[in-house]
Amino acid sequence: MDYSAANHQLWNGIIQIGYLAIVILIAYALRQTIRPVRRSMIPVAVLGGFILLFAKEIGIVTLDENLLSALTYHGIALGFIAMSLRTPPKREAGDEGKVGFRSGAVIVSTYMVQGVTGLIITIGLAMTFMPDMFRAAGLLLPMGFGQGPGQANNIGASYEALGFKGGHSFGLSIAAAGYLVACVIGVIILNVLRSRGVITAADDDRKFAAPRQDYIEGEEEEPVSESVDKLSVQLAMIVIVYLFTYAVTAGITGGIAKVSAGLAGTVNTLLWGFNFIIGSALAILLRVILEKLKARGVIKRRFQENYLLNRLSGAFFDIMIVAGIACIDIEDIRGLIVPFLLLVIAGTVVTWLHLRWVCKAVYSDYYYEGLISMYGMLTGTISSGVLLLREIDPELSTPAANNLIVGSSFGILLGAPVLILVGLATKSDAMCFLTLILAIAYLVILDIIIFRVGRRAAKKDA
Repeated sequence: MDYSAANHQLWNGIIQIGYLAIVILIAYALRQTIRPVRRSMIPVAVLGGFILLFAKEIGIVTLDENLLSALTYHGIALGFIAMSLRTPPKREAGDEGKVGFRSGAVIVSTYMVQGVTGLIITIGLAMTFMPDMFRAAGLLLPMGFGQGPGQANNIGASYEALGFKGGHSFGLSIAAAGYLVACVIGVIILNVLRSRGVITAADDDRKFAAPRQDYIEGEEEEPVSESVDKLSVQLAMIVIVYLFTYAVTAGITGGIAKVSAGLAGTVNTLLWGFNFIIGSALAILLRVILEKLKARGVIKRRFQENYLLNRLSGAFFDIMIVAGIACIDIEDIRGLIVPFLLLVIAGTVVTWLHLRWVCKAVYSDYYYEGLISMYGMLTGTISSGVLLLREIDPELSTPAANNLIVGSSFGILLGAPVLILVGLATKSDAMCFLTLILAIAYLVILDIIIFRVGRRAAKKDA
């Protein structure tokens, strides 16, 4: 085997990951040494991502976007598997199912707000200034903002096949803009809330002492000094769960394809795009099994170590965020500039206003953590929701991060009508108007559920 630089396949991955490492350290140094950067609350991973994006655009580095996209995709699942393996406090364990349904309703109701707003804009443009505008294009707003680049890519491509010229790039552009909104507008919101004194940001000037061994090594946990390093045990569990995630997802999608090729074309893409939910469910299952075995005395010590799992999930998220931002293709944001700007601006505003309203009913005990994390996810991706949350909850000590996972699980069920509306809107102009009416009706139903269940929960807690 050739181990020299001529073997591109051997060294390419190391070089690309090296770029990520360099910009993370540069961004960290900038935030530590430049006071305005530190006070801006820009996350190190976001700053590093934009540094790498700028370096790519001016030709300093050549990035393997396929590899970076893979890191972004796998980083989401690995990070949330690590989080789900953590042994939760009793209050979180009891609240997961109760809040999960309401979080799912919050997510899907926000999809509806975005979809209604998008359809009003594109139908309005088609009836006035842009008669050739593809009327259903407004539904790419919840696909790009709410569900991320995967669904925006798929739905945009299908709309392009149905006559929306440039639909594929338009969907990707909205997804890219949504991620920028999450990172840039989200950080601005954090600064405004901090200036008003309603939140406290993570203090970058605090001195981090090395964790004591008795913190990492509890009485019921595996010893640090053992034949296998404790970090290796955590990584092994994460990777094994992800391997089973692949096997389970492949089995489900393969079975659906045998039953119905048409259904597989829609559902299978959704399952692979949300594979982190399956991974999180399997991680929770493994955690429960290990706890049961320990309770029965089959195993003597707890394998999971929350401190190390927190560090690993943070590392996965940081790598994923840098790689995700660096993958943005500026060339996608071209053409259809008027509807693009209108959708992005309107989507940014209505998403914030709707979440401010509904999150008060759902996350009363940790309102700002719930609001910020949901806004980051529902304009960008789950990763951007987590990165904003980590600025005010660096240890992810509130249930807000777990709500993103559990809520997304319920969101898949509650969001099934969204896929129907996406297809219905393309049938004719009349069907597009009907889609708008149905989306408004479903939004009202979801918001009624959110507030009625919220009142019942408040009475029960009282």
